[in-house]
Amino acid sequence: MVQSILDFLTEFGIWGLMIHSFADAIIFPIPAFFLQVSLSMIDPSSALWLATAGYFACLLGTPIGYFIGKSVGNSVLYKMLKKEWVDSAKAMFQKNGEAAILIGSFTPIPFKVFTIMSGCMNFPLWKLIGYAAIGRAVKFYAVGFLFYFYGRMADRMVDNVSLYIFLIAVPILLIAFLLKSKLRKNRERKQEFGYEKSGE
Repeated sequence: MVQSILDFLTEFGIWGLMIHSFADAIIFPIPAFFLQVSLSMIDPSSALWLATAGYFACLLGTPIGYFIGKSVGNSVLYKMLKKEWVDSAKAMFQKNGEAAILIGSFTPIPFKVFTIMSGCMNFPLWKLIGYAAIGRAVKFYAVGFLFYFYGRMADRMVDNVSLYIFLIAVPILLIAFLLKSKLRKNRERKQEFGYEKSGE
C-alpha cells in the first residue's frame, strides 16, 4: 500500500515530492527522504530544486501537524505511529524540546512525531518552525547537494552521509544547548542574588 503511494507520487516528480513532504509533517508514515532520493536518482541535475521544493513543503505542513497535536493530544500519535518512535520523541522533549526538534530532523523518526508532539506539549509554534527550518534544511540539502555533485553515484553515499550528519550534529547541538542552559541558570542565580542584596 505504502509502496504503491510512493510509486504514484514518483510519477508527479517535484509536485509529488512536495505533496509527500507536506504530508510528512502531518500524517504520512514514510519520511519524504525516500521519495527525494528516488527522484534525485532519476534526474540528478534537478536535485537542488527537489531539495528546495521538499524543504518548503515540509515547513508549510509543520504548523498543521502542530495544531493537530494541540487539538487531539498524544492519543493520535500512538494510533498513527510506532510506540517506540513516540516514546523516543517524548523522552527527547522532556529533556529539551528545542534540541528534540533539531535532533529529530536528522533521525529516521518521521518528522510528524515532532510537529504533533510540539502541539501536544504546548511548545511555542514559532520556535518549532524556526528549529525545523534549520534541521530540515540540513536534511534536504545534504541529499540535494550529493546528487547534484555526484550524480547517481550519490545513492551509495546518502545513508552514510545522513549517519555522519547525525553523529556530528547531535553532539554539537547537545553541547550548545547544555551551555545555553548553564548560562541561563547562571543568569537566574545572579538575578536572585541581586534581589536578595537589594532586599537586605
